[in-house]
Amino acid sequence: MSDGPGVAGASGGATTGDGAATGGAAPVVSAPSAGPGRFFTLLYGIFAVGATSRATLELVTKFGEAPIAYSLSAFSAAVYVVGLVLLLRWGHRGSREAMRVLCLVELAGVLVVGTLSLAMPQWFPHNSVWSYYGVGYLLLPAILPVLVLRWLKRTGGRAD
Repeated sequence: MSDGPGVAGASGGATTGDGAATGGAAPVVSAPSAGPGRFFTLLYGIFAVGATSRATLELVTKFGEAPIAYSLSAFSAAVYVVGLVLLLRWGHRGSREAMRVLCLVELAGVLVVGTLSLAMPQWFPHNSVWSYYGVGYLLLPAILPVLVLRWLKRTGGRAD
């Protein structure tokens, strides 16, 4: 039985996507090929492009209007780009742990920014991606890191 692409199998060596042992060669580095991992790769890709585009436009054209909100949009864009890169290079040594840490940072950011946007609305005359817990994005910024953390815990050492 295969543990997924590039994941150590029962013999301790790396396996290919079809379960064949690679003889201890370096693990296969690729995006998760199925299941929730593939869906998370899609979502992080959408958020990476969307948040980066939004932050770039805001920083270039109207930074002075809401510097805190726009700086936080840029930070959230960086988080989504890093998440996408980690998922695209899935199987690379440390990618699971790095993704776990990234999701914790993302969740903390959403919770802090969401709370501050409610408690200190004058700091956020314009919304950021994480303002009001991501309500402008159907709360996906708050839900996504929780789902990914759950997936990482559920799958253990498997990539799918």
